[in-house]
Amino acid sequence: MAKIAIDAREYSTSTGRYVSKLVENLEQIDSTNQYLILLNEKDFEWVSFSNPNFSAVLTPFKEFTFGEQLGFAKQLYRLKVDLVHFGMAQQPLLYLKRSVTTIHDLTTVRFINPDKNKYLFLIKQQIYKLVILYAAHKSKRVIAPSNFVKNDLLNYTRVRAKKIIVTHESADKIKQSAEPLKALSGQDFIMYIGRPTPHKNLWRLIEAFNNLKGAYPELKLVLAGRMDNNYRAIESRVKQAGISGVVFTDFISESELRWLYENCIAYVFPSLSEGFGLPGLEAMAHGAPVVSSNATCLPEIYGDAAHYFDPLDVQAISSAIADVLGNQELRSELIKNGHVQVAKYSWNRMASQTLAIYNAVL
Repeated sequence: MAKIAIDAREYSTSTGRYVSKLVENLEQIDSTNQYLILLNEKDFEWVSFSNPNFSAVLTPFKEFTFGEQLGFAKQLYRLKVDLVHFGMAQQPLLYLKRSVTTIHDLTTVRFINPDKNKYLFLIKQQIYKLVILYAAHKSKRVIAPSNFVKNDLLNYTRVRAKKIIVTHESADKIKQSAEPLKALSGQDFIMYIGRPTPHKNLWRLIEAFNNLKGAYPELKLVLAGRMDNNYRAIESRVKQAGISGVVFTDFISESELRWLYENCIAYVFPSLSEGFGLPGLEAMAHGAPVVSSNATCLPEIYGDAAHYFDPLDVQAISSAIADVLGNQELRSELIKNGHVQVAKYSWNRMASQTLAIYNAVL
């Protein structure tokens, strides 16, 4: 029996979906190894496990802090584990014992976040570049969510190809009953769910939507996600440009998200950079036709279940959306292919593949 620690400090965030699903499925398939699940203070208070081999460990060290570099490293050495799985690239550089690291993508290496202090973010970005390089070389294995990310990492880090293992993620249908957003009931709308950071390319989506208003004057564009400074800046820009029909939902529940997926005319994903593209796959699981950027990993993950466009070309985005709005046969084909595509992925299989990586390293 091995003692394995999993860095789950992002457990309940949107980016932590990967690690929470990994832990949930490892509980079901592994009754041999002992697991220490490293949680932040908020998650430590409520997360529990059904498998007696799993236990929570409080790890109150935030990413990109001296606490992470010094306190977290000290904690890991004290735990005396046989293996640490870091669920993201951020990790203590001073921890030199056996580890596996999941690197989801290189987006942070290439794009800035205007919601953060510009100079502080640039400093962190340079540190992040070094951390990725160091983590890739010191880890026994690197896990990537797509072949695109694997190849991107090979070019960026120059590690051996056999060191990087691809384990595809998955998407689940939301279990809660659908709850309508009253302001949108009876409305025709296309939608996007997620963060509004620059690589998500939302302004080009808004411009493409505005191009469609002549042919579809009643159509709405729903941008779902918690209102942060980036969303507020986009909202202000929309008002200044006099663009009507853009709906900012702010935070929505899982029930409301399910209703949006099930009632939208199309889910549009204009992103410039993704490691896996989970939202589009989740939209397919709920029967939404997906119109997607052809950038990075998205054609690999979505296959023939999406209608693609060049995300740098506003007219191409407009045309692709118009294709789906005006062609019921295409919509039906995308919905059918979407259900087939989602069935190709499995969180349980991802966990089994990850367990095989642990065993190989141990």
